[in-house]
Amino acid sequence: MKKVIWHPKALEMVQEFPKEAKKEMGYLIFRLQQEERLGMPFSRPMKLVGNGVQELRVRRARGAYRAFYFLKLDEGILIFHAFGKKSQKTPRKEIEVGIQRLTELLDA
Repeated sequence: MKKVIWHPKALEMVQEFPKEAKKEMGYLIFRLQQEERLGMPFSRPMKLVGNGVQELRVRRARGAYRAFYFLKLDEGILIFHAFGKKSQKTPRKEIEVGIQRLTELLDA
């Protein structure tokens, strides 16, 4: 089973998701740990953030919840940004935060 490597702020944000969204996000992460390839509607590429970056997608009655992750590490699955969103399009601010955190963790 693949190890999950969290950016501390991403973990903090996921812990603040509503219970049902947090549970579904956890289940999707577990599937990734089992090396299952997820596609739509659960995951999609986020090339704007970086090559190899994917977005986990959870939709609940109260809104949509997202987490950016990167699989191309021998150490495990890197989850580096999470957020709730209200619009169809991913806000530019969230993409910029994702780019910054991915760079920060890969350069460490």
